[in-house]
Amino acid sequence: MSTKDTFRISGTGCSLVDYLYKPIDFSSDSFKKYLSKMPGDGGLSPGKLVFTEELEKFAGNTYPVIRQDITEGIKPVARNIGGPSIVSLIHAAQLLHSQPAEVLYYGCRGNDHACHFIQQKLASTPLKAGYYKTVDRFTPFTDVLSDPGYDDGHGERIFINNIGAAWGFFPADLDEDFFSSHMTVFGGTALVPNIHNDLKYLLMKAKTSGSVTIVNTVFDFLSEKENPEDAWPLGDSIETYSYIDLLITDREEALRHSGCKTADEAIAFFKQAGTGAAIITHGRHPVIFFSNHELFGNMEHGKLPTSEKVIDDIRNNPALAGDTTGCGDNFAGGVIASIASQLLQKSGPTIDLFSAIALGVASGGFACLYHGGTFYEQFPGEKSQLVNMYYKAYLKQIEKTPNE
Repeated sequence: MSTKDTFRISGTGCSLVDYLYKPIDFSSDSFKKYLSKMPGDGGLSPGKLVFTEELEKFAGNTYPVIRQDITEGIKPVARNIGGPSIVSLIHAAQLLHSQPAEVLYYGCRGNDHACHFIQQKLASTPLKAGYYKTVDRFTPFTDVLSDPGYDDGHGERIFINNIGAAWGFFPADLDEDFFSSHMTVFGGTALVPNIHNDLKYLLMKAKTSGSVTIVNTVFDFLSEKENPEDAWPLGDSIETYSYIDLLITDREEALRHSGCKTADEAIAFFKQAGTGAAIITHGRHPVIFFSNHELFGNMEHGKLPTSEKVIDDIRNNPALAGDTTGCGDNFAGGVIASIASQLLQKSGPTIDLFSAIALGVASGGFACLYHGGTFYEQFPGEKSQLVNMYYKAYLKQIEKTPNE
């Protein structure tokens, strides 16, 4: 348990095992027959997520047969802890290793080989388990298909997910310590349906306890399938947004949650709905954001670029390239760690959102240099040292190309 002076971050949401298949050619004949023809039909779409059950219905075959066809029989190049919640929290814990902070994860898994893999790997990270429930379902997993040549060599992924044990996690599984933490983080809750549906209530309870609330999203295939024309719900009403201090989302998810056509319109929607601050990522394109919150100050519309050093390092030494899996999750973890660090230092009345995003950009960029979302350290502080090099380079970069 935490001491009185320890900064506690508690998070819940998507946790699973990632199996990375690379390289997969999205233009191959064996792949094209599984491409989606319309939103929510269960087919594959670059950058998006689909459930195994829906893909089976779309293709008229069992998932093992489909996977064998798509991958042309290659084995996964990596197996890793994945999921927008646990990956971001592991990264935040790694960056905060030398500070009086603890990061806890609440979630659900099955009693199977994947569960034992997660237990073994988590033991080598500084992330603690607040409550990791075990149920009689299989541990959630995602097959990540990566095509490094997609988008003129910038790469893209497709996610095939099986929710599994996550169906067995409920709001009642979150204890009072979770809500009374200094910061509560909800990551990828669309893949933990019972948490996602009650998100407004859970955020409200955390806010009542004085906690800083952060939400980072994931592609919501359940909502996309149910009604591909409507905006994706977050909780049971638009009021959910008013209990979010900081929303972190990518462009596709921002547009679908807001029902808007452009990222700028989505920013306006989140602001109108009462969100304290929002950050929208877009792959290799600039990050845009706003804040209207006592913690983050006021910023009508900000924009920051991606990391030039990451791009240059990969261009000059292609052997450094890993894949883009987990870049967004690590971005969120960097932002979370920066906010926690600033609150610990109490350097001013507001959080420097520029610095938080800068650490997020450096973290997301560094995730391109290894396979999978989770980086397993050889010693405490290793990842912090490596990310810090990119963070310092990025600060110099944005001094020359200031926020627009």
